[in-house]
Formats: sequence, structure tokens, C-alpha cells
Amino acid sequence: MSRHERSGRSRSRSAPSREERKEATRRAIIAAALKLLDERSFSGLSLREVTREAGIVPAAFYRHFETMEALGLVLIDESFRSLREMLRGARAGKLDTNRVIESTVEILVAGVTEQREHWRFIGRERSSGVTVLRYAIRTEIRLITSELATDLARFPELTTWSTEDLNILASLFVNSMIIIAEAIEDAPDAAALEEIKRTAVKQLRMITIGVRGWRSSPPGDGVGESAEDREITLLREMFE
Repeated sequence: MSRHERSGRSRSRSAPSREERKEATRRAIIAAALKLLDERSFSGLSLREVTREAGIVPAAFYRHFETMEALGLVLIDESFRSLREMLRGARAGKLDTNRVIESTVEILVAGVTEQREHWRFIGRERSSGVTVLRYAIRTEIRLITSELATDLARFPELTTWSTEDLNILASLFVNSMIIIAEAIEDAPDAAALEEIKRTAVKQLRMITIGVRGWRSSPPGDGVGESAEDREITLLREMFE
């Protein structure tokens, strides 16, 4: 084999494949969109701005995304992926059992710190912006909540809880973590971040302690009224 042939084969082996180039362009588009979304809503973003930032021609965008909204949906999926993985890790027993809440908050802080652009995007689009993106965010939250509720039902202390109550409890945890994540993203300095962490741990502990005092019962069986009476009595004792 000649030196020229060997050199050609070496270049061929080192050159990225078509699929690798395609994925690199796709990642460049996503990164460009996140950078441009740093201080604006998705509705104010144009395809030409994204492709210019990514260093490609506008026509190349459509080889990866059918529309700008399709790009937005991918951003939402990637933004929630870290939260899904964190919750699954916690349910799989990957956290220190002696400090589950603290470990959960630490993982959340690390995840948000690594993906600030994603959480800034979610925080802005969750309450305003393009309708399809708001709906997609709500759907992600519902899916995560439902998945968590299913796992909560396996805890011995919660086996008697109704499906509705398990979903409400899961929603409390998930919504709290999303609010905590948004607060972390907005933290101006290390001192503010530590205060957010301290408050977050206390907030999740309060929810956990409250679980012990709740007695779930099917609607209309007469037990629910007594549970409400217990809550009223407790509130009176707190404020009298």
C-alpha cells in the first residue's frame, strides 16, 4: 500500500461521519437558541437569528427541526431531563438515606447550576409565551408528578392513601422543586444560594412531616369529614 493510500485511509478514519456532523449541527442550533433566549422569550426569537448564531444557512434548519415550535419542544424535553433523572435516582435509592432531602436539594442545585440557560427558559415560558410550549411544560410536570405518585404508593406508610391524595402529594414535591430550581437560577451570589438551599430543605421537610398527620380516605365514606375536623382543630390551636 502506498503512502498516499495510507494517508487517505487515515483521514477517512478521523473525519466525522455524516450522522456525527448532523448531530453537531443540531446541537449548535440548540445551543444558539438557548444563548439567544438568555434575556428574551421564545416568541421573540426568529429562525434567522438562530441560524445566524449557529453559523448555518436558514434552509439547513429544516433538516433538523420542522418548525421553531419543534425546536422549543426539544428545549423543554432537555430542560426537564435533569429533573426526571434526579427523581428517578432518588427513587432508585441512589441518595444517602440518612439525608435524602439534603441530598436531593444538593443534586437540584448542581443540575440547575450546570443548565442555567435551560431553567431560565422554562421559568419564562412556564407562565407566558407560546401556547404550545406552555402546554408542553404542563404536560412534563404532570408526567413527572404521575410517575412520582406511582412510586410513592409503594411506601408502607402510604399504601392506604387514595390515588388523588398520592397525586396531590407528588404535585407538592414536584412543584416545590421547580420553584426551588427557578430560585436557584436567579441567585445573584453564593450567599443567596446558601439561603435558598436552607429554605428549600426546610420546605421539603415540612411537607414530609405533614404526611405523617394525613389520613387518606375515599370520597363520601364519612371519614373525610373527620379528617377535615382534625385540620380545623389543629389550625385553631395554632392561631389561638
